Amino acid sequence: MTETAPRPTLEAVAARAGVSRATVSRVVNGGEGVREPLVERVLRAVEELGYVPNQAARSLVTKRHDAVAVVIAEPETRVFADPFFALQLRGISKELTAHDSQLVLLLTEGRADHARVGRYLAGGHVDGALVFSLHLDDPLPELVQRAGVPAVFGGRPDWGEGNRSVYVDSDNRGGAREAVRYLVGLGRRRVGHITGALDQTSAVDRLDGFRDVMVDADPRLIAEGDFTPAGGERAMRLLLERCPDLDAVFAANDLAASGALRVLRAQGRRVPEDVAVVGFDDMLPVAEQTDPPLTTIRQDIEEMGRLMARLLLRALDRRGTSLDDGPGADDGPSGVVLPTTLVRRASA
Repeated sequence: MTETAPRPTLEAVAARAGVSRATVSRVVNGGEGVREPLVERVLRAVEELGYVPNQAARSLVTKRHDAVAVVIAEPETRVFADPFFALQLRGISKELTAHDSQLVLLLTEGRADHARVGRYLAGGHVDGALVFSLHLDDPLPELVQRAGVPAVFGGRPDWGEGNRSVYVDSDNRGGAREAVRYLVGLGRRRVGHITGALDQTSAVDRLDGFRDVMVDADPRLIAEGDFTPAGGERAMRLLLERCPDLDAVFAANDLAASGALRVLRAQGRRVPEDVAVVGFDDMLPVAEQTDPPLTTIRQDIEEMGRLMARLLLRALDRRGTSLDDGPGADDGPSGVVLPTTLVRRASA
């Protein structure tokens, strides 16, 4: 075994900097009221000694843990297979890192995991929570509220009147309208839609956007998917069985579109000559590598994650004010909705 050197103490930093222990404590814990020359001396001593603040002691002073729970309401098999989650986590991680805060990842596989997450949030381990990929019957919003931790949600909430949750989302309905109008503008008349999982508001909003344009669409032109490539394949087969003369498809996300493209190719349909295809997300690892490359609606997934983290950190910095304080807080959910844009490639 190798002996380790003792950790530098607050007293050692104070001695090196020639200041009091209280002055060092205020500087390392972000307190105010210390003159700039003394701050510089303390920080120089911290660096020279390699001092690392004791997190438990610091939490007693700051009332902060410098940790944020990121709760994804999906099993790990889905999270680690879908680039959407990697992009959103990257945005969250960048923002938290810039503010010297740690990310604690919590996934839910079933009801037992919901209880575990609820206990963890209520246990005082984190300053707040970022929660996304919720389903309509998900108990997580109630668990978060019961735990008493500030939270920001990814996606438009839909769990009851009077809820004033803060959330970040993209213009799912508007983006879907733009996708379908584009297909109609190409002269396509039999436009099908592969939905996402309809227990999630993003999928419902995109379906509504499709219906806004295709007001009199044949119900057989709508096939339910689940935001996965396999779901896109199943839905595409069903659409071709129901409507062999289909000439365009709007898929609720890029993964579903990639599955649809595989089925079209296997059945001898040329894209875009016979069937034009548009997706949603513009996840480059998917959209640029499909055959042909995918025309899609771009949402800034990484920015959504970054903005979720920024809103939460801003609320925590307000120290004691509610996330819901501010203009419009009494009018329903406080939402930030990011714009979407059409990205044209070879599939449509």
